[in-house]
Amino acid sequence: MVQAAPANVAADGHSLQELSLQNSDDTTTANTIEIGWTVDPSGNGDYQPHLFVYHWINGHQTCYNGCGFVQVSTTVTAGMALPPGKTGTFGLRFNQGNWWAYYNNVAFGYFPESAWNGAFTSAQVISAFGEVSADKEPSCTQMGNGVFGSKNGASSISGYKLFGATDQPDFEVSATDPSSYNYGSVTGTSFSLGGPGAC
Repeated sequence: MVQAAPANVAADGHSLQELSLQNSDDTTTANTIEIGWTVDPSGNGDYQPHLFVYHWINGHQTCYNGCGFVQVSTTVTAGMALPPGKTGTFGLRFNQGNWWAYYNNVAFGYFPESAWNGAFTSAQVISAFGEVSADKEPSCTQMGNGVFGSKNGASSISGYKLFGATDQPDFEVSATDPSSYNYGSVTGTSFSLGGPGAC
């Protein structure tokens, strides 16, 4: 996943790319774990990409980089700044009774499975996506590096892999606001994404 530094992000919003795993397609009750990079001026105090982890319990949000996350690495830490323009490898895996988070093949921490009282030990819905958020709509917050995903030079998510899957994956790519953000260059393991927002 390319770690971008969008030139325009609302001060009250964020722009991110992430990988998420959830145990149900019903988001009102799903248990979810997320990892990726985010540009979040109010949360991180700057306009640089930062590593993040997040989780949901029975459809309820928790918090970024905490709320039970157990940090184990001293070199890779949840919330640390990441180099813009570089490609990072992000991963999630259920191992030894916990949901582990990986960055560039370093297992840097985990959410204990006990947070879900035994109800979340495998994933049914696996997603990789870009997201923007701002209090005011329409927003000029950029996704990725601000280039439409259908254009050359856009941000990308690539090397998408599933480990231990028992079902044949059904990989689909879509855009919820294609006039502001879209995608392109879709393969079975990658796609490009991004856009300038509604400017």
